[in-house]
Amino acid sequence: MKSNRRDFIRKTSIAGMGLAMAQGWASSLSNKSLIDAPTPSLGATYMGGFSAPKLDTVRCAFIGVGARGSGHAHQIASIEGTEVVAISDLYEDNAQRSADKCKENGKGTRHQKIKLYTKGENDWKKMLKREKPDAVFVSTPWELHAPMAIEAMKSGAHVFVEVPLALTIEEMWEIVDTSEKTQKHCMMMENVNYGREELLYLNMCRQGVIGELLHGEASYIHELRSQMNEVDRGTGSWRTPHYAHRNGNLYPTHGLGPVAQYMNLARGEDNFKFINSFSSPAKGRQLYAAKNFPADHKWNQLDYKGGDINTSIVKTTLGRTIMVQWDETSPRPYTRHNLIQGTKGTMQGFPTRIALEGGFEGGPKDHHSFGEGEQLAKIYEKYEHPLYLRLGELSRKMGGHGGMDFMMLYRIVECLRNGQPLDQNVYEGCYWSAVGTLSEVSVAQNGAPQEFPDFTRGNWKTTAPLDIIG
Repeated sequence: MKSNRRDFIRKTSIAGMGLAMAQGWASSLSNKSLIDAPTPSLGATYMGGFSAPKLDTVRCAFIGVGARGSGHAHQIASIEGTEVVAISDLYEDNAQRSADKCKENGKGTRHQKIKLYTKGENDWKKMLKREKPDAVFVSTPWELHAPMAIEAMKSGAHVFVEVPLALTIEEMWEIVDTSEKTQKHCMMMENVNYGREELLYLNMCRQGVIGELLHGEASYIHELRSQMNEVDRGTGSWRTPHYAHRNGNLYPTHGLGPVAQYMNLARGEDNFKFINSFSSPAKGRQLYAAKNFPADHKWNQLDYKGGDINTSIVKTTLGRTIMVQWDETSPRPYTRHNLIQGTKGTMQGFPTRIALEGGFEGGPKDHHSFGEGEQLAKIYEKYEHPLYLRLGELSRKMGGHGGMDFMMLYRIVECLRNGQPLDQNVYEGCYWSAVGTLSEVSVAQNGAPQEFPDFTRGNWKTTAPLDIIG
């Protein structure tokens, strides 16, 4: 099985597939080739605000149950109204372990007949064809997200995909077109939008507490060099070639997703317009490889091109700005920044802190210092998001990044069972993921601005903002 995995990595890594994401590819792309919208298919349905028919029981299948997918499977199995019907993974032990946990969570009544598909890299296709699930959850290496999502929708399933949704603009357009043609949801699972702080800030932005929004800051600063020790199996085995061959923001959505929804981007009010991007020199990964692996190790044979930290500036249609940073290499504390600034105040994360013009009850008397910790008691009392009030305690108990994973999955099931629009639509997943592709092009062109495609074909202007859901 290990040799099969090595072959699979070789076939699906950047080096093996020749994915057009390296610097030479980026520099050869024209801006026009990225922003032109293909003609929609006959009978296509715009999916912003789309409600699918209600499902009494959501029959779920999972592709990939490693570090992320196993958690999704176990939590889905604990939610009423679900039936886990199949699991596909390259490793039989992964699949069996997840199936056993799902059966346990089913308490003897649900998830008792889970089929396993572990016979090679294409067995997931057999799973889709034979089991006909209602919902498919994809947690695989990045380069497999788009083809698996597209195939799942064509098979008749709604699909929920780990971040990023896709790696190329062409893939994003194909995802959009497939979703519109099949009328199947395709949601990128941005779990951070369900964090307590993020929900609080969303509610406060909707209520105008910080006035008109001007600027945001979003990041994923998370030192993960130790993943390089996963050489043949695990996240580092397939991510490391990406870090070596690509130069831009490879993982933009965790910080960006919440800020985009604060600003109602692609939802009636505003939208992504341009991005400029710059990367630092590439040092950390090469130094880590030299220090921790033999000179002839494959990690020491890579030419690391990806800058240790990437900084991008997004300009919106209304002229707002968003700074987006990514760094999984430097020795520094974790942060997503999560800053949103308006004409009447600023809110920021890590730690949760708020400054309002004129101050606020229990906090500072003016905007020259942040209120945080116990000073925010009255803020939480007044502006805690209704969804967190309803699901926060249960989500914390169930876990998954402090409960945000469970809340996201609970909402997915709830929306499918009730025939409601999802909290994140296919277009948002494409816009947020497009920062990755466009940042690479911009870096390769010395920071030149790149225009975002309009994945909605103009329909964002009439798409309703995300409701403050109770």
